[in-house]
Amino acid sequence: MLGLTPEEWTAVGLSLRVATVATLASLVPGLGVAWLLARRRFPGRALLDGLVHLPLILPPVVTGYLLLLAFGRRGPLGAPLAEIGVVFSFRWTGAALACAVMGFPLMVRAMRLSIEAVDRRLEQAAGTLGANPFAVFLTITLPLSLPGCLAGAVLAFAKAMGEFGATITFVSNIPGETQTLPSAIYTLTQVPGGEGPALRLTLISIALSVTALLVSEFLARRAGRRLGAG
Repeated sequence: MLGLTPEEWTAVGLSLRVATVATLASLVPGLGVAWLLARRRFPGRALLDGLVHLPLILPPVVTGYLLLLAFGRRGPLGAPLAEIGVVFSFRWTGAALACAVMGFPLMVRAMRLSIEAVDRRLEQAAGTLGANPFAVFLTITLPLSLPGCLAGAVLAFAKAMGEFGATITFVSNIPGETQTLPSAIYTLTQVPGGEGPALRLTLISIALSVTALLVSEFLARRAGRRLGAG
C-alpha cells in the first residue's frame, strides 16, 4: 500500500525540499524578531508583533493572494527581482516563500518564549563584564534558549510540510515544480481511482507531522528542564 509512484515520490521530495528551505531561510530573521520582541521596548513593537502573527489570523488564501500581488512578475517586489533572475510566482521557490511566511509566526512565538525564559540577570552580569549586546546574545541568551528555538524551527518545518492554501494560491499546483504533498493529495481526491494514492500520501503526511510534533515537544521539555536547572 505504501509503494509510491515516481510522481508521488516527487511530491514528497519537493515538500521536504520546500519545507527545509523555508525553515532555514526563516531562522536568522526569526531569531532577530523574537529577540526584539522579548528584550526590547520600542515604538511600533505592538505593530510588529501583530504583523508577525497576521498569517495565523488571515485565511491562507488571502496570504497567498497578497504574496502573488507583491511577488508576482508585475508586483512591486516581484518585478525588480525578476529582472535579476529571481522569480517566485509559479516556482518552487515561491512555495518555499509561502511556507516560510505561514510558519514564521510559530517559529517566532516559540523562540520568543524561550528567550523570555532566560534569566536576564545572567545577561546583565555578562554586560557588566564588558560584553556587548551581540556577544551577550551569542554566549548567554542563545545557548540557554537553543532547545526552545530549535523547537520553534521544527514547528515551522511541520507547518511548511502541511501548508496548502497560501501555496496553491501563490504558485498553483504544477506537478514536478510546485505540487507539494498537500497539493498532490488534493489532486488525487479529484480524480477517479485516486483514493488509494491519496491515502498513501495522507499516511506519510501524518507520520511526518507526528514526528515533527514529538521532536518539538522533546526539545521544549528539554529547554524547560535546562532553564529550570539554571
